[in-house]
Amino acid sequence: MNIIGHKKIFLTASGLLVLLGILAVSAFGFREGIDFAGGTLWSLEFKDGAPLAEVKSFFSETLKKEIVATADSAGAYQARLESISEEDHQKFLSALREKFGEVNELSFQSIGPSIGAELRRNALIAVLLVLIGISAYIAFAFRKISAPVASWKYGVVTLITLLHDIAIPAGMFAVLSHYLGVEVDTNFIVALLVVMGFSVHDTIVVFDRIRENLLRTKNRENLSEIVNQSVNETFARSVNTSLTLVIMLVGLYVLGPETLRYFILTILVGVLAGTYSSIFVASPLLTVWHNWSRRGAKKH
Repeated sequence: MNIIGHKKIFLTASGLLVLLGILAVSAFGFREGIDFAGGTLWSLEFKDGAPLAEVKSFFSETLKKEIVATADSAGAYQARLESISEEDHQKFLSALREKFGEVNELSFQSIGPSIGAELRRNALIAVLLVLIGISAYIAFAFRKISAPVASWKYGVVTLITLLHDIAIPAGMFAVLSHYLGVEVDTNFIVALLVVMGFSVHDTIVVFDRIRENLLRTKNRENLSEIVNQSVNETFARSVNTSLTLVIMLVGLYVLGPETLRYFILTILVGVLAGTYSSIFVASPLLTVWHNWSRRGAKKH
């Protein structure tokens, strides 16, 4: 396949997807979960059943504030309210049992606003450090290859592809947050880190083959041909590796627990974006940058 010969098509498609992702995040933002915004998430199950309206009314009358309460397909209720103490937690639980009978408490999670802000800050720092660390490592690993592409350019191209791979699932999540009320929590950050780890693995496989072919050939100036050969040599491996993971993720998404559905969906979309970028974005970008540098050198 002449992947490098059709690089404009592949890079344009990627650019449009990234642009849509950035626009979605800018326009809709994210609906923060209690991990980042603070508050209490309480999952309950009523043995004798209880109408959702009555559950909402109970919390509103008790707290004197409106809350977010939803019911899932299994009949369990999830209430999102302001951060409450353990003492208030037990008091409200007793009041629920008096009003609705036997109540099974599935989970109770309460995080203060200051802790939520700290988690949000640490999550952003973690993502940035991973991006910088991966790029620096690749630049160091390819230091022996200085011609015709400087080693640090491999690191920068990897950073660009990683931003591509997280922009697409981030944009998807912004849309889900806006239209379906899906909340961003620490699971979302973990999913992005997983995507980056998988994506950089695929990219390194392709770059490593480029390095091997550059070391073997005497005609290093014909970079586009060497890169295209390297991508084709690793194409089947990249697709097969990704396909096995995609099949597993689809199975987990369909049959897995409801609480992990959006976590799995984020990884699934990220893996597809990462597989595409390692083949159709990273290597073409390397040749585009090289061609621009050569034209600039000739002008001077």
